[in-house]
Amino acid sequence: MSKLTGKEIFELDKRYNLHSWSVQGKLEPKVITRSEGIFFYDDKGSKYFDMSSQLVNMNLGHSNKDIKEAIKKQVDEEYCFISPAYANEARAVLAKKLVELAPDNIAKVFFTNAGADANENAIKIARLFTGRNKIFSRYRSYHGSSFGAGNLTGEPRRFALEPGIPGFVKFFDPYIYREKIKFENEEAASEYYLNKLEEQIIYEGADRVAAIHIETVTGSNGVIIPPKGYLSGIRKICDKYGIMMICDEVMSGFYRTGKAFAFENFNVKPDIITFAKGVTCGYIQLGGVMVSKEIAEYFDTHMLSCGLTYSGHPLACAAGIACLDYYTEHNIADNVNKTGRLLGRLLEDIKATHKCVGDVRYIGLFAMVELVKDKETREPLVPYGRDTEGIMGKIAAMLMARGFATYTHENMIMVAPPLIITEEELKEAMKILDEVLSAADEKFL
Repeated sequence: MSKLTGKEIFELDKRYNLHSWSVQGKLEPKVITRSEGIFFYDDKGSKYFDMSSQLVNMNLGHSNKDIKEAIKKQVDEEYCFISPAYANEARAVLAKKLVELAPDNIAKVFFTNAGADANENAIKIARLFTGRNKIFSRYRSYHGSSFGAGNLTGEPRRFALEPGIPGFVKFFDPYIYREKIKFENEEAASEYYLNKLEEQIIYEGADRVAAIHIETVTGSNGVIIPPKGYLSGIRKICDKYGIMMICDEVMSGFYRTGKAFAFENFNVKPDIITFAKGVTCGYIQLGGVMVSKEIAEYFDTHMLSCGLTYSGHPLACAAGIACLDYYTEHNIADNVNKTGRLLGRLLEDIKATHKCVGDVRYIGLFAMVELVKDKETREPLVPYGRDTEGIMGKIAAMLMARGFATYTHENMIMVAPPLIITEEELKEAMKILDEVLSAADEKFL
């Protein structure tokens, strides 16, 4: 293939590609020519801190030699593809490593292509196992944009799929910052939200509910961290009514929060775990569903009515093995916990300094900056689901122009750099965010 100029790439892209979540005529996509570590570069030579790890999936950064070599070895020494009906070494070894990484109640893995179809298949598995049809999920959630995962999703990106599929029931997150009730402590907040959830389950018919499906830590919709006692309370409700607890770890898994899986921070064991993103760090598409021993044994004698052409793709599984090994061998969890503490301090300083910052939430290297018009009233900088003036897009563009690449959602800015970031790199990047928020204080308030 001949080497195209940046201008030629841009023109071809605009003419032939449809970009996700965008009005196509307004797009001016940057042409990216190379990437390395926590940085990527455009055709003009500009350098960007990747402060959202692309879509919170490049956990180990760009151009990781170990991952690239593992893919090349699979290509050169074995094969690129074999049907999921056959056993192959890469898929078998990765499944074993994942089960060993998971809690001791987890037994088997069903591989998918990404997070959306991981959640699709988790829904199906829960319904097959329980014989029930209703699935509870939260309003401030994103589980994918395919039809089932899109119905599972609670935020406005689900609207394009409506009228939806019967059996999907929404409930409210424990979003304490925006709750009108002033709770005495986190435990009191958890009790309130759990009581309302259990009441709703009873009204929906507890014996009809197959699963409660949650992002362990709500991702793009706010990095909403569960208050103390909340996840253990959901576990108790599930046990009480025979409901499957499904934790969506697509974004929060693989050390993003400082532990292998985010639910480990809260001492719970889900029945089903969905994953993607950090399992291969974006080098090749892969996702999956991990299930408990009880569920795995059920399908020893019952049909698992799930199937995908590329389930457990050998190249993806080779990349997954390399990623899991790299996390361990390079003590990534230690770096996340160290740099995560620094990120927390920097974010608290930003919150104290800027008029437009209402709240900051963070766990490990997973953080969100919530912007408001007024700190006292907590009015969002843009209304929920409607940014008619494009204010958040303008803030993202200001960040990008200074070399801080991330995305915004509703009235929030994602901060989730690659887990290999150093303290010095983090300080340098966060100076840019600080400067742009100073400009936002003046421009938008």
